[in-house]
Amino acid sequence: MYLGNGLNDRKERRLPIVVAVRLEASDREGDKEHEQTYTDNLSAHGVRVMSARRWHAGEEAEITPVQEESRMRGEVVYCQKLDDAHFFVGLHFPYNRISWSALQRYDGI
Repeated sequence: MYLGNGLNDRKERRLPIVVAVRLEASDREGDKEHEQTYTDNLSAHGVRVMSARRWHAGEEAEITPVQEESRMRGEVVYCQKLDDAHFFVGLHFPYNRISWSALQRYDGI
């Protein structure tokens, strides 16, 4: 489990890249609820994404770019309330590097 201090433990450069994604909880059984949303920023091992639901640190989530098939499973490290209906959620991918074309195009990886 990633037990960092949320925004203060960042070691990688974040790029302000907006990608349309499908976000869903990966620890729910049966009928998986998902939402189509977008990223606020990306790094090689993390993403900040907008969500309509409150998430809790330690939850697992799956995120897939709408235009690609490369699904990532990550851990929620923070959930920041924006207003009555929106949250920014930080996801960390400790074992995999994001291979999405948007990140490769702008970061040169």
